[in-house]
Parts: sequence; structure tokens; C-alpha cells
Amino acid sequence: MAAAGTFATLDALAAHLRREIAGANKKCTLIFAHNGTGKTRLSMAFKDLGKARDAEGQVTARDTLYFNAFTEDLFSWDNDLANDRDRVLRMNTASAFFDGLAELEMENRIRPLLRRHADFDFQIDYDAGMIMFWRETAKDAQGAEVPVPIKISRGEENLFIWCFFLAIAELAIDGQEAYDWVRYLYIDDPISSLDEQNAIAVAAQLARMLKGQERLKAVISSHHTLFFNVLCNELKKAWQFYLGREAAGWVLRDTGQTPRFYHVAMLKELHEAAQAGRLYTYHFTILRSILEKTATFHGFSHFGDVMKRDPDDEDGTLHFRYIQLLSHGGYSLFEPAEMLPENKDIFRRILENFMTDYRFNPALFPQPETEGATP
Repeated sequence: MAAAGTFATLDALAAHLRREIAGANKKCTLIFAHNGTGKTRLSMAFKDLGKARDAEGQVTARDTLYFNAFTEDLFSWDNDLANDRDRVLRMNTASAFFDGLAELEMENRIRPLLRRHADFDFQIDYDAGMIMFWRETAKDAQGAEVPVPIKISRGEENLFIWCFFLAIAELAIDGQEAYDWVRYLYIDDPISSLDEQNAIAVAAQLARMLKGQERLKAVISSHHTLFFNVLCNELKKAWQFYLGREAAGWVLRDTGQTPRFYHVAMLKELHEAAQAGRLYTYHFTILRSILEKTATFHGFSHFGDVMKRDPDDEDGTLHFRYIQLLSHGGYSLFEPAEMLPENKDIFRRILENFMTDYRFNPALFPQPETEGATP
């Protein structure tokens, strides 16, 4: 796929994605990447490239509506420290994100989306820039029913902010005048602090919205395995990529022809790196993640249990200690360091033992045609 490649900077990658998406007229692009790889920074670079500025540097036009950690930062709690009673979520109304929303009846747009996930209600005070939440009401001095304010959980807060964004995205999809400038939706990890049930629901909800529209192009990046898998299965025509960080820069790989379960894609990556000798310290961290998921799947309480063939397996115990030690080093994903030769040998032995004990499709892991020393 032409869109795959290696890029020295995230700005270069963002520019490349824009060209490829526009050239192929691709409606949806899905990117899986581990935390720390640069997903959020990539979303900001992509968004910034869609801005036009005047001679004074002021933004005169833009084309990307985005959701990422910065979107969540537009909301903050006022916990009413003086009275410990009227807790509200405040909106940073200085942001253009909130422009013109008071006239668009956002409560009525948000509620149908939110009710799929949560049981609380809310009210937005646009003049004061705050949102009140409640589950119950009580009678005031005049006998009228009034809300009893609550502070919702972090997961519920994330769901509310997500539904807030989703309601705005629907306005953009519909071509509403206030959002007719939007040409791209860029969504980075909307499901932090959510349980698996809500992760599935959010992914399915997003997929339904995107499948039914033709106006906008969407880019979605995530580190969440289940969320990414649901999107891949729902949006079968979407471009699907894995974003990694290596010594040469950021590597974008097409995963369209590999299984959609990212742990298999990661194992394939480790297998190829081990064969080529391109092993870096952070590969131990990726291998540990795969071992932990395997242990959970097979009902073990710790990943060391999947490394030992029996309780007296000294090699399995030793390899477990290596993984513990070498996956917790102070290694930087931003400045990858190549493994020492002896650590490469240990890594290959652990990987080979694991793939022997837990059989994967051999067609995905071809052996080299000629045997020889691996660097």
C-alpha cells in the first residue's frame, strides 16, 4: 500500500497521510499504536497542517475537527471546595470548540448518544460555561423538583465528553452551517478509563456514524486492542495501519492483510525483527505485553506461568526473570537503543519457546530460506 512507509518526523507523516487520503479518496483510516509512540502528537500535526494563516499568523481557516487528550482538557472540575456541594464541570469557553453551541440545542443532541452508555442527566449553562450532573431530584422550599448535583466518575466524564464531541461531529457530517468548514475528523483514543463493554459500544457507535456518511474523511488512532479490533471488523474497507517508532523514525505499516488482532501483528513484528537482527530494547516490553495477554487468555494469574513447561523448568524460570528485568529498564521509545548481542540471543530463545508452546499460523511466520548467523 502506497501510504505505508518510514518518516523522520511526525509532520512528514501527517503530510503524507493527508496526500494519500485525498489522492485515494479514502473515507476511513485506522491506526494502531502503543502509548508513547506519538499518536496524540500526530493528530495535532495533522490538524495544524489543515490551518491557513494570514500575514500576522492568525488562523483564517481550518479543516479538521479533532478529538484527543487536548479535547478532554477543555473540561475541568470545580469541586466547590467552600461548600462541598455544587460540583460542576467547567468548559474552557475561550476555545473555538464551544463557539455557537448555545443556539444548536446541544443537550437534545447529546442525550440520545449518552443514554446508550450512562444513566445520569445533565444541564449546560452556556453563559457560565459549566455543566451540572445529577441522577436524583429533590423538592426545594417551594415544593418544586430540583436536581441533586453529583460528581460523575472519570469513566462517566470521559463518556460525556466523548458524546459531546460526537454530537458536534454529527453536525459536521450533516453540513450544519457552523461546521461546514470540517473536511476531516481526527479521533485519537476516545476510550480512556472505559471498561470493555463501553469500549465495544463506543467503537460500534462510531462505526455506524462513519459508515452512513460520505461528506468527511476520518482518521482514528488508538492503543486499545478491543476498540481497534471492533472498528476494523465494522469498517472493513478502511485503511488499517500499525504505527511504530524505530531508530530511523516513525514506521507506518499496512495491516490490511494480517489478522486484525493486534497481538498477532505484534508477534509477527517481533518474529521479523528477531530474524533480521533489528532488535531494540523496547521489544522486550512488547513481548512482555503479549505474554501477559496469553496468560490471561489461558487462565493463568501471571505471565511467568506461560513461560514454564512445568514447576521445575529452570530455563522457563530464568527467562521469566530476564523478561522482568529487561522490560522494566529505563528505555526510551523516542530514542530506541539496539540490544546487546547476548540480550538478542536471550530474546530469540524466549520468543522461539513461546511460539513453539503456543502454536500460531505458520504461514504468518515464514522461516528464512537459507540458514545463517543472525546479527
